[in-house]
Amino acid sequence: MHYIHQEKLYDIRETILERKEELAENKRQDAKSHNTYTELTTFRFDLLTTYADSLLMEKGEANEVMEQWGNNMANLLVDHGLPLNLALEEISHYRHVIGEIIKEEAKSNDFSFDAFYQIISHFNSIVDNAIQFVSKSYVKDYSEKINYAQYAIDELSVPVVRMTEEIGILPLVGDLDTKRAQYLMESALEKGSQYKLKWLILDLSAVPIIDTMVADQLFKVIAGLQLLGIEVVISGIRPEIAQTMVSLGIKIEEIRSFSSLHQAVQYTNSFTRSLI
Repeated sequence: MHYIHQEKLYDIRETILERKEELAENKRQDAKSHNTYTELTTFRFDLLTTYADSLLMEKGEANEVMEQWGNNMANLLVDHGLPLNLALEEISHYRHVIGEIIKEEAKSNDFSFDAFYQIISHFNSIVDNAIQFVSKSYVKDYSEKINYAQYAIDELSVPVVRMTEEIGILPLVGDLDTKRAQYLMESALEKGSQYKLKWLILDLSAVPIIDTMVADQLFKVIAGLQLLGIEVVISGIRPEIAQTMVSLGIKIEEIRSFSSLHQAVQYTNSFTRSLI
């Protein structure tokens, strides 16, 4: 922006700032179909101010300011469960509005074609970067929220229930993938040690399928528990799962298994009572 007199850019900036309340209000009234659009006044003010100030900044400085706005906007959207296109529509709308202001100022002040082109190019570059910043930040924030929610789901889906002072039950529900199996390992070892268990029943009643990967992960969990001095009993192996395990060559001779949780509980209870 070195070739344009700062006074010309300053006049455009002042025009945008003087009209920002009017421009934000016009957008609010046009957005009656979506309540959230009407609640973005503060972010519209920030966007208009950033757009206006960026006209006087070098590209690097303008991008830093625009990136901060993009991060804030993305946080708002993700926190409220709103789509990214809401922010993109706001950015696009004000690109057009401010472009018209720049055009009118250029006419009024007899800007040369080169000066007008330089301002518009600079402004459009800032808007393009704003789209990238808010999009990247939105994806990052949304992914983090999804991962946090998934972690919470995994935690709830791998609960170690303390049945007695010595016996715990770990009911598994749904498919086991590598990530969830790793959490299963961590949860079983942590809770087994914390509760000072002597027995842990792994209930597979709600596990739809057992394959070699799942079996390998389960045996790693069992081995880890045994190193802690915790005996493991498996329950809920249905006929179809037993048949699958046999066909895959999976052997569990060294581990007591029962078709039902009730049988496993009876076994562990009788065994612990016999030691008293």
